[in-house]
Amino acid sequence: MASHHEVVLGPVSDDEGRWLAKALKDETFGGILLLAAAALAMIVANSYFSLGYSDLLGRNLSIGFLDLDMSILHWISDGLLAIFFLVAGLELKHELLHGSLSKPSQALVPVVAALAGMGLPILLYTLLVRGNADAHEGWAIPMATDIAFALAVLAIAGKSLPTELRAFLLTVAVVDDLGAISVIAIFYSNKTDVGMLALTIILLAIYWVTQRLNIARWYIALPLGLAIWWATYQSGVHATVAGIAIALLTRNHNRNGELLSPAEISEKYLRPVSVTLVIPLFAFASAGVDIRSFGLSQTITSSISVAIIISLVFGKAIGIFGATYLVTRLTKASLNPVLRWTDVMAIGLLAGIGFTVSLLIAELSYEDSPTLMADAKVGILAASLLASLCAVIALRVRARKIESWSVN
Repeated sequence: MASHHEVVLGPVSDDEGRWLAKALKDETFGGILLLAAAALAMIVANSYFSLGYSDLLGRNLSIGFLDLDMSILHWISDGLLAIFFLVAGLELKHELLHGSLSKPSQALVPVVAALAGMGLPILLYTLLVRGNADAHEGWAIPMATDIAFALAVLAIAGKSLPTELRAFLLTVAVVDDLGAISVIAIFYSNKTDVGMLALTIILLAIYWVTQRLNIARWYIALPLGLAIWWATYQSGVHATVAGIAIALLTRNHNRNGELLSPAEISEKYLRPVSVTLVIPLFAFASAGVDIRSFGLSQTITSSISVAIIISLVFGKAIGIFGATYLVTRLTKASLNPVLRWTDVMAIGLLAGIGFTVSLLIAELSYEDSPTLMADAKVGILAASLLASLCAVIALRVRARKIESWSVN
């Protein structure tokens, strides 16, 4: 290979390898919990306990002096899910400073692949639901990738595949998360309260100063983080945006002999909370669709459901594979010799697992229409299962080839 070529999905450094191994192990475990929680939600929502399930999630919890009055479902999706986005933001910052996004030449491929993997599904969805004005509200649903779910599938079906492939999936999904949270902030937030938005920016500036001055102890950072979340919620911007904003302002390099930076400490303590509590709880609260009243055949063949399935399964795979292929053909980048183009297609299929963020966008899009929300959620669940199945087949075929080569 010519020396002037930049290897796409090239070997990772020892430090990056250790960080990746820990992150991937945690996310994989989270994906398995997520699958179990989603399956339980579907069983409960279509059983004798259906009414109790929906009543519980719809019950309001108020904190009067903070002007907070939300249902349990909204406490989970607006409150707890901010922790999920905080961890995603910390992953993004790590990749920007130390990982595959730290060098522009290496960042080009996963960034372009992620953008194409968001853009093509949006375009497909918009074309497929044209003429249905109500369905257009959910245009951003198929842009998201669920990293925990996708990594769980990859861990189960592709154990013998190179770490570089997992690193590429993680990088694409992290960029994907940033795109999704940007779309939520701009297009799916309520009418903005300028005063509260200004307060949010001031609090974020104070947080940044505490990071710069090295006074970000947990007893300062935690109350400040909660204040930022509260101000963000009151401003009308979706409260999960607070998580990614805090993450991007958290210092990610060691200073004065520190063993761990504030970002690494935050990730160490918050990732287990996100993996074992936040993601499964959100899956249990959001994936439970009572399809008895709508009918599965009617729901899964609705224009919204079909558009989501096609956009996530085919749009993601074609977008990511096509963008990676074009960038390597049009630039000096080249694919790592240990990888095959079928591996890139498998990653594209895995990225079609939307789930967590897709379900959040579905709730924001169709909160006033239970029928449309049911159509969207069934579409997301079906697309995620179909994308998983296709990815498993592709990964197992590839893994068997690797195993047969190692035997020979």
